[in-house]
Amino acid sequence: MPWQTFAQRAREMGVPLTPDQLARFRQYTALLLEANRRVNLTALRDEQALATKFHLDALSLLPIIARHAGLTPDALRQQSWRAADVGSGGGAPAIPLAIAWPGLRYALIESIAKKARFLESAIAALGLQATVINARAEDVGRDEAHREGYDLVTARAVASLPALVELTLPLARINGIIALPKGPKAPEEVEAAGRAIALLGGELAGVERAAIPDAPETRLAVILRKRAATPKGYPRRAGTPGRKPL
Repeated sequence: MPWQTFAQRAREMGVPLTPDQLARFRQYTALLLEANRRVNLTALRDEQALATKFHLDALSLLPIIARHAGLTPDALRQQSWRAADVGSGGGAPAIPLAIAWPGLRYALIESIAKKARFLESAIAALGLQATVINARAEDVGRDEAHREGYDLVTARAVASLPALVELTLPLARINGIIALPKGPKAPEEVEAAGRAIALLGGELAGVERAAIPDAPETRLAVILRKRAATPKGYPRRAGTPGRKPL
């Protein structure tokens, strides 16, 4: 995909990019493609796939988050929010959102050391307001420095929703937003996760279609709100949410 086409599609989604932001997306893509030869960061292996399925997929969350915050996308991007991303891998949706939303201060949580090192180098090269935490999300969610400390929590392609809510809800502050990009089976996952969402202090705010121009497949976003404190016993020990979802 030519980069001007990428910029046009982002604009159509309500996320216009400055020349500097567009240059950062090009740089980030080059860093991903180079690092992906050594570390399995993503199954996407070319610029066009990354632009559509990585970058635009991430940017599609921004207008959805804005609606749930009662703001326009432009107004949201003027806000200074603390955000956490669980299982960051190659950096989506955190790095694309951080490029487009300058006031977003992200903590990228990644347990695999090689991936964490890539994220650290990419953040430094791109000059983003972000840090990397090389740890399991379960451990970070029990750490008082991070527990219930974030305005926004995201995660992409990490786990099914019943397990994922246990990794994300403990990190969100009361009234914080959890934004989880998912595929077409999201409604079924939401139904399976209903008990876990309520138990952990969350509330389903919506399941919305991501407005990605010319997207090859249906993409949805599950939006949760943190309504009450997460009980102290959660998240459970590392690995338990995945093995025994609530």
